[in-house]
Amino acid sequence: MSRLSGKKIVAGICGGIAAYKAANIVSKLVQAGADVRVIMTRAACQFVTPMTFETLSHHTVLTDLWGEPLAHVELAYSTDLFVLMPATYNIVGKLAHGIADDLLTTTLAATRAPVLVVPAMESQMYTNPIFQENKKKLTELGYRFLEPEVGRLASGREGIGRFPSEEKILNTIEEMLAERALLQGHRVLVTAGPTREMLDPMRCITNKSSGKMGYALAEQARHFGADTVCLISGPTQLEPPRGVECVRVESAEEMKDAVLKRFAQYDLILMAAAVADWRPKKVSSQKLKKSEARKLTLVLEKTPDILSELGKRKKKGQILVGFAAETERLLEHAREKLREKNLDIVVANDITAPGAGPEVETNIVTLLYRDGRSETLPCLPKRAVAQEILRRVAQLL
Repeated sequence: MSRLSGKKIVAGICGGIAAYKAANIVSKLVQAGADVRVIMTRAACQFVTPMTFETLSHHTVLTDLWGEPLAHVELAYSTDLFVLMPATYNIVGKLAHGIADDLLTTTLAATRAPVLVVPAMESQMYTNPIFQENKKKLTELGYRFLEPEVGRLASGREGIGRFPSEEKILNTIEEMLAERALLQGHRVLVTAGPTREMLDPMRCITNKSSGKMGYALAEQARHFGADTVCLISGPTQLEPPRGVECVRVESAEEMKDAVLKRFAQYDLILMAAAVADWRPKKVSSQKLKKSEARKLTLVLEKTPDILSELGKRKKKGQILVGFAAETERLLEHAREKLREKNLDIVVANDITAPGAGPEVETNIVTLLYRDGRSETLPCLPKRAVAQEILRRVAQLL
């Protein structure tokens, strides 16, 4: 647990009987050298007194939003990790719906630190469809849930909902903090979204890419501690992740210029953009009128192959990751791309599969490596897919 030394952790204690178990977690974190600040809800104080956590953490326990009006802001900005334990049905519901009506929820609303949620409750509450929907929503937003265990509950019944073991919680905290430095010392370049190839000032050829996968990669690269993250994005409705440089482009030609200008400065390049393969050979300077011709014939030409050019320019120490969105012979086409473009990894997905594709929040991908290995991930939220991809890329780095 040496990785915990000097880390700033906020422990959010909620109103469940397992609050007494959280006291020992706080004690172990402090013993490992972490600086732990505790926020307790009003209900939590009915189970364990603030004095217990003050003694263990060596800090005043915060319980009142009005006691220190700016405490939530200072903690939100300074913490390395937020741990909710035990996370109740109520707190998960509040977070999922953006309710910030006390010190704990207000601090959570302001923080950009990773959040570990450790639920503990009766089985019927945990399996309630409302709770599961809230859990799913928060997971897709990047919150990390640690599944409760099956065992004897406070009611005396057996079932899922038991507070996880101390060892499991501490190991997960250590793992999450370690990931904050996973890409430390590295510079990451990500492309995302579609391109637009103009036919006239109004009309264009484009594709259905939403940019969500590329934006998730950029966000998670920053989350994993990359020194610099640059996102080169085609037209999307998405907001750039916090702390990420965003370069907006329209066409394949513009994306090529932006990527080649920066390529040599980065050691990890993730080409997630869906760049158009074709563009009109002739672009009209004026809007084409429907009334002027009964038929319109378009002559297309190939756009520049950016990924192929990067594969030729790649230097020792650079990792180049490509993406292959296919509708047939997925692995065959992906392996061909891996070989021909000189990639280190290709991330392949069948865009016709349920739960995959550009317009949904999840994805199902297979990673193919230069050494012949392949690995298929289950259907996951795109943020989680981005995390899994970056964890594997970090091993190559």
